[in-house]
Amino acid sequence: MPYAADVDRQHASSGSPFEASIGFSRAVRVGGTIAVSGTAPVWPDGSVDPDAAVQARRCWEIMLAALEELGGSVPDVVRTRQYVVDAADADAVGAVHGEVFGDVRPASTMVVVAALLDPRWKVEMELDAVVAG
Repeated sequence: MPYAADVDRQHASSGSPFEASIGFSRAVRVGGTIAVSGTAPVWPDGSVDPDAAVQARRCWEIMLAALEELGGSVPDVVRTRQYVVDAADADAVGAVHGEVFGDVRPASTMVVVAALLDPRWKVEMELDAVVAG
């Protein structure tokens, strides 16, 4: 069985200033598997909308762009993870997940966490996908 290092790896970048300094990619594809890193709701100018649903949409926008860059699409998503800092935002964040994945219905987890790296962030998300062929 080949190791991931032995298989062609493709990387997608979102332009985060932390990608190079921390040593990560927004997304990585190895074979038919795509993993998208934890993604925060930051706009290109560094701003963050205070609304949890808007933040969720921004996270999915960033992640789905990376997924598509590596040849995947929404129907390929098999798992999502959503981290929220306030359980009161779960319904709003979950509703956005339903807008994006209602027909796909990937395995999904939502976890309430004590804090995220930036106090403006109400959500952070990640996903995994499997692309046929």
